[in-house]
Amino acid sequence: MKNILFLFFLFSSVTKLPGQSTETDSLIKLLEKAPGDTNRVKLILNIANRLYFYKPVLSLEYSEKALQLARDLKYNRGIVSSLNLAGESYRLTGNYPKALQYQLQALEISRELRNEEIESNSLGFIGAIYMELNEYRQALQYFLSAIKIKNRLPASPPSVFILANTGISYDFLNIPDSALHYLRLAARQNIDVRHPQLNSLIPRSVGNVYMHKGNIDSALHFYFVALQNSRSTKESINMAANQQKIAEVYEKLNLYDSSLYYALNAFNEAQRTFQKSKLLESSNLLVKLYRGIHKYDSAFYYEDLATSIKDSLYGIPKFKQLQLLMLSEQKHQQEIEQEQERYKNKTRMIALWSAVGVFLIIAFILFRNNWQKQKTNKVLENTLSNLRSTQAQLIQSEKMASLGELTAGIAHEIQNPLNFVNNFSEVNDELLKELATEADKGNLDEVKAIAKDITFNSEKINHHGKRADAIVKGMLQHSRTSSGQKEPTDLNALADEYLRLAYHGLRAKDKSFNATTKTDFDSKIGKINIMPQDMGRVILNLINNAFYAVDEKKKKIGDGYEPTVTVTTIRQNGSVEIRVKDNGNGISQKVLDKIFQPFFTTKPTGQGTGLGLSLSYDIVKAHGGELKVETKEGEGTEFIIHLPM
Repeated sequence: MKNILFLFFLFSSVTKLPGQSTETDSLIKLLEKAPGDTNRVKLILNIANRLYFYKPVLSLEYSEKALQLARDLKYNRGIVSSLNLAGESYRLTGNYPKALQYQLQALEISRELRNEEIESNSLGFIGAIYMELNEYRQALQYFLSAIKIKNRLPASPPSVFILANTGISYDFLNIPDSALHYLRLAARQNIDVRHPQLNSLIPRSVGNVYMHKGNIDSALHFYFVALQNSRSTKESINMAANQQKIAEVYEKLNLYDSSLYYALNAFNEAQRTFQKSKLLESSNLLVKLYRGIHKYDSAFYYEDLATSIKDSLYGIPKFKQLQLLMLSEQKHQQEIEQEQERYKNKTRMIALWSAVGVFLIIAFILFRNNWQKQKTNKVLENTLSNLRSTQAQLIQSEKMASLGELTAGIAHEIQNPLNFVNNFSEVNDELLKELATEADKGNLDEVKAIAKDITFNSEKINHHGKRADAIVKGMLQHSRTSSGQKEPTDLNALADEYLRLAYHGLRAKDKSFNATTKTDFDSKIGKINIMPQDMGRVILNLINNAFYAVDEKKKKIGDGYEPTVTVTTIRQNGSVEIRVKDNGNGISQKVLDKIFQPFFTTKPTGQGTGLGLSLSYDIVKAHGGELKVETKEGEGTEFIIHLPM
């Protein structure tokens, strides 16, 4: 209890941050006049550092600018600082492979510079990445190495963060005594440092330890201390995590109203600060809470959102393996360098003693040199063999990464119909129980009504099951020649159906979405031989892209712009054309050259797999047709499907 009171005293008094936004704006104005030298690099990094805690995406843009300029100037200190800050921004926004790549580069440069402060910071950043990937023992190796260096340096915010993260890692490994030890060390150092994020991170982490020990009252106390510290300092980066933890406690205590209040606040804060991992946590909790209070529409909404976020963070399993491979390779290279250094020292020593006894052991020297040459050749042969093996593994990894992306796309596409199947099945279970109750009461009218509902839900289950089956079959057609049969199809009806499907689907996801739709169908077309399912997917994809383009332009321009999507069919010269036109922003020439490449997308992470236009191109080509695009930047784009009759 004494330790709890001590920690509470440390966290109860915090300092207030000055107006970050005003100072940042002033620095940005200074940047306009700054010359292109090392001082400009420092100024850009200062701006990026101030933006990091409340606008990480914008901070990343400035960090990348600083990195490019520092590299142009060959300014190593600027390069490593830019790599550290950009790597942290990538971690915060969920791009773990890029974050790990940047921090490993920073670590290598810091060791070349023999700068212990930068080296320990880089070790701490790498440990934080592994901690978020749930690789806690690997994370501890880096944290403890960093602490060993930090103990020789004055206290600083990075040193306190590293101590706190060490405690958090021990907590996840279920070693509470070590966890509290390092968190107390962090709290004591933070008395001098007084960093606002640490004033929130440390008490929340202490609360987590007590929560895992089953001490809910102490945990909730520290969570509220963390939340109060975030509010008093207007610190936003930990606000979502603090409210999420409080919501989880209230959910555990069955206080659903309070839990829902804090869970929604956590979701909004995570969304505002672009923290995908926190968005995923709050979305999952909201699904559970809304199901508990029988608000299934809200539960379905947050379930779909959680699935999308999860795909963007962890949708490709090979990403995590790539991260571990990069670290393993880095460590392997370090071991080789150390072994080479030891070998050189040994050779020098042998040469020294050989020079002293050159006249006495000349025969031995000749023999040893010959033996050494053979040993070196053997090492070179082994190295060449290892390099060839590594090359083959990298080629295979690249193939598996591509397969992983395709698999993630399939999983994402079938998620919605599977959700409907599961949810309607759950509703039927409840209706069957209700049916049995009403049957026991002899209430025949109510029994018939419930049976009718069960029949309706069963039809829905069957419908969405077939829909999932159709989606899987459609995705498989991308990787092999389609064996589907063509059949006479009303192309006008098909285009009209998918136009309405796309529009109402987007309206269901985003109530603020609106656009004018126009059609101009040629009645002379009649029915043509196509595979309707495949061609429908092409039309739907083009229409969805058109709606996305006009919606993005609407968000930028606002009032005065009317988003419009037009679908036209034309029969001429023994062929048919389907045109999908929008008045969006158009496509730049640089992007236009790549739009039909698999996995290429201009949409944000989680909003597109980059397979849509590639699949559409393959389908149209399989019909003996052609898919073309006409565009003008700032005015709009028109996709044209040309099919033979």
